Amino acid sequence: MTTDASSVRPALDRSGSRIDHVNIAVPDLDVAVAFYEPVLASIGITKMLEIPAVPQAEMPAMTGFGLAEVKPYFWLIDAGTVGTNMHLAFTVDTRDDVETFHRACLEHGATELHAPAIWEQYHDDYYGGFVLDPYGINLEAVCHHPA
Repeated sequence: MTTDASSVRPALDRSGSRIDHVNIAVPDLDVAVAFYEPVLASIGITKMLEIPAVPQAEMPAMTGFGLAEVKPYFWLIDAGTVGTNMHLAFTVDTRDDVETFHRACLEHGATELHAPAIWEQYHDDYYGGFVLDPYGINLEAVCHHPA
C-alpha cells in the first residue's frame, strides 16, 4: 500500500521563537549562576557576559547565557524577587538531551517535578522533563521530535 504525499501530515518545526531574550530576577546572583552554569552547559548554553552592578544608576549585576558566538538570551538579574508560577522551557534536539538536562538539574540541587516522559496533551512527540530550580522556578527541557 502506498501513501499519497498529499495525505501525509508535514512535520512541524516547533523550535522557533519570537522571544529575543528573557531576564529572570533572583535573590542571589552568585548562587543562581552556580546552579545555571553547569545545568545550561549540559544543553550547549554557555555563560557569555557578566555585567557588574552600577549602584548609582540603580542597575543590578547581570549574567547572560546563550549560544557561543551568537548572543546571550537568558539573563539572571541580581537582587530581585522570583515571580510566582514561573515556568521556563528549553528546546533541545533529542530525547537524550532532555534526560541529560534533567539529570544535570538534579545533580546541581533542583527538585524533581516530573521525570522525562511523553506529554501527549501537548502533541504526540512532546517529550519533556520538569524540575524546580533552587528558587522554585519550574524548568523544563523539551524535545518535539519523535524517538
